Amino acid sequence: MPGLRRPLRHEVRRLACPAGHAFDIARHGYVNLIGGRRRHHGDDVRMVAARERFLAAGHYRPLSSALAELVAAHAPAPDGVVVDLAGGTGHHLSAVLDAGPRRYGLCVDASTAALRRAARAHPRAAAIGADVWASLPVRDATAGVVLSVFGPRGVAEIERILAPGGVVVVAGPCPEHLEELGRLVGGVGVDPRRPERLAASLRRFECLERRTVTARIRLGHEEVHAVLAMGPSARHLSEDRLGAAVAVLPERVEVTVAVEIAVHRLG
Repeated sequence: MPGLRRPLRHEVRRLACPAGHAFDIARHGYVNLIGGRRRHHGDDVRMVAARERFLAAGHYRPLSSALAELVAAHAPAPDGVVVDLAGGTGHHLSAVLDAGPRRYGLCVDASTAALRRAARAHPRAAAIGADVWASLPVRDATAGVVLSVFGPRGVAEIERILAPGGVVVVAGPCPEHLEELGRLVGGVGVDPRRPERLAASLRRFECLERRTVTARIRLGHEEVHAVLAMGPSARHLSEDRLGAAVAVLPERVEVTVAVEIAVHRLG
């Protein structure tokens, strides 16, 4: 992504840099800064649509609320930029911005389908297409908060873009998260070594707070289908196999939500 460390100038329907590179603003409102051959394409249309249905039903509202509370408690200032890495449709970012009326948001994702929704998720948020494993299109020391919710992150780039005193807020599944669905229909489980891997990757950071968000939710067939189709299981289950597995479930299924959130500041 040449030129992305330089300031971009907003022109009519595009962003341009002094080196002559230009990136069109899509009619949906996002800008795709991924150039050349793509290593990651992100979630497809089916996964993004399923995520939007499931999140709109409010099943993860406790998680969004906890993220907003932790940002308010630990961010270095009540204003500034919140960068949401692999932010998908911008759902959780929107909750953080609603709770902080002086903040602005940037949703970074590789999925075109997700960016179309993220661009309209909140009036104080923008959506950028970029590979979160590569160089981020964010200037040095500009982000007061970096969010990473159920997604990948490049720690070196997080360190670069964080403003002095800035925090990274990481949310990921506990082993019991959606475990009932894993037993019923199979799919991808949670790596039991996730906490150790996270700690190792953020070894230069100080952990300020940990919080576990837990809830029991009751899901009908359409909601079970959505939560499975929006996550990593969708990459391993065909639509026919997923539909057949859901069809034989009880009419209502009680499911565990268990997500750990950790707030870190660079030491």
